[in-house]
Amino acid sequence: MGKNIIGISAFFHDSAACLVVDGGIVAAAQEERFTRKKNTDEFPIQAIQYCLDEYGIDFNQIDAIVFYDKPFKKFERILETYLATAPKSYLAFLKAVPQWVSHKFFIRRTINGVLKNNFSLASKSPPIYFSDHHISHAASAFFCSGFKKSAILTIDGVGEWATATISIGDHKNIEILKEMEFPNSVGLLYSAFTIYLGFKINSGEYKLMGLAPYGDSTSQQTITFIEQIKDSLVEIKEDGSIWMNPDFFTYTYKLKTIHFEKWNALFGIINRKSNGEILLEHCNLALAIQCVTEEIVLKMAAHAKEITKLNNLCLAGGVALNCAANGKLLKSELFDSIYIPSSPGDSGCAVGAALALSNMKFDTPRHFDRRLTSPFLGPSFSNYDIISMNRKLGLNPKFHASQKELIQTASQFISEGKIIGWVQDRMEFGPRSLGNRSILGSASIPEIQHRINKNVKKRESFRPFAPAVLSEFSSEYFDILPTSNYMEFIGHVLPKHRIKPPESLKSKNVFQQLHYTNSKIPSVTHVDYSSRVQIVSKEEHPLFWDLIHAVYEKTGIPMIVNTSFNQKDEPIVCSPMDAWKSFNECNLDALFIGPFMYIK
Repeated sequence: MGKNIIGISAFFHDSAACLVVDGGIVAAAQEERFTRKKNTDEFPIQAIQYCLDEYGIDFNQIDAIVFYDKPFKKFERILETYLATAPKSYLAFLKAVPQWVSHKFFIRRTINGVLKNNFSLASKSPPIYFSDHHISHAASAFFCSGFKKSAILTIDGVGEWATATISIGDHKNIEILKEMEFPNSVGLLYSAFTIYLGFKINSGEYKLMGLAPYGDSTSQQTITFIEQIKDSLVEIKEDGSIWMNPDFFTYTYKLKTIHFEKWNALFGIINRKSNGEILLEHCNLALAIQCVTEEIVLKMAAHAKEITKLNNLCLAGGVALNCAANGKLLKSELFDSIYIPSSPGDSGCAVGAALALSNMKFDTPRHFDRRLTSPFLGPSFSNYDIISMNRKLGLNPKFHASQKELIQTASQFISEGKIIGWVQDRMEFGPRSLGNRSILGSASIPEIQHRINKNVKKRESFRPFAPAVLSEFSSEYFDILPTSNYMEFIGHVLPKHRIKPPESLKSKNVFQQLHYTNSKIPSVTHVDYSSRVQIVSKEEHPLFWDLIHAVYEKTGIPMIVNTSFNQKDEPIVCSPMDAWKSFNECNLDALFIGPFMYIK
């Protein structure tokens, strides 16, 4: 008989919970969506409660709990690292150890205490298991991939000791074949550049990746930056493993990451402050580390192919969110098929830990159906819930009597150049909105990109947006295979849709180039003609497909801008009330929640 299993990730960043029943995923959500604290590390009490409510059970019907890593092993790594770097590590040791003693080290006791205080338990808590961190990552991809056998590559900052692993997934089992250990880490290397260029770790990596295309790949400065990174900061070996020069990094003995003075001397520039102007040299350095990261990922993947001899690859870990590197890997054709889950980072480890326990510990048949492939695992809200909010706030929105009427109204707004909020059905699991908690606009109107960044999301002007494109037309616009359902891969706009820039544009400021219309779909075309593509099929996402198709019938363009429904430094909206509050704080033209439309 199958088990009811709760998977948990917590106490680092991106806390989340998942409920697996009889080997299938019933529900999963990040805690930030409920607490409204972005990337929260808090124990996912509300996410757990949501999972129980979604399936209609209470905690007494849970058979097992599984935590996404092994705290004892992680504490061993921290302790050994600080002792090896003493006395330099003394202050960091004094700050870190009390946190571990208070709740991280005795994690079983902490979990039991939280459960007793927040859930009605008829007896003692169910047994608590602990999954290896990189097994959790690997399981989040492999058991959702549909592959019966696959190579698995996980790359992140650090788990317990491992920072990258190569594994084989074979039906219900995952075996780690090779691993790279702390302090050498691709994730920490990329995060170091994130900090150096003025962005926040664990959330600013997207910005660094978005900044890279503004760099000039032909400039001597960029070429020199790449050489300096590989000569002084990191040695890249043929199997993709790396050695990081400890003279330039401080994370083994400080709570900070890098020697800013040494980096400034190495690169001949000054590290950018968080509110500082972004210069071409910053863009070139972002491009340099992106190129180095792509080289490492490709070598790791090639080595995974070499030692597993398999044609399928599953990719997970925080570095798997680097869709530019993923795009290069896809186009390399090293593997016939590549699968990346909608949440390959630490929040996805809640799913992976639960699936690993279900498949590898308990005698549960493995599933290969939609219960393991849909990213729409979060809360939904009924018309009654929305009506209750309307009455409470005194709102009088327009009601659409049919889905066809709703689609026609929303598609007309988008076609006319209006920007809308779109809240429908179950919330997405993972860091990207995929059409259920989204801000949407026209892909063919140039100013849409600028308006959404400046007036709606109130964030940096250089940030690009994803095209949500009908699956039937993806190959007519992008050089990417029809596999990027979760914005996992960067593709490029085909030459026939590009508009060649004038020679005079090269002398312009890097951000002046942003406002040049460089394709027939300018709002989703980055400065290097790249796009973080979301391919939308009618089978997987019928309502969203219908909306995009209605826009296509009106405009001839089979795609729209799709970005997450949130403002800068806020979590994606979850509830109708979240959406209404955000709508009132930004310059959206209209908000659609279920069948209701709100206009300011």
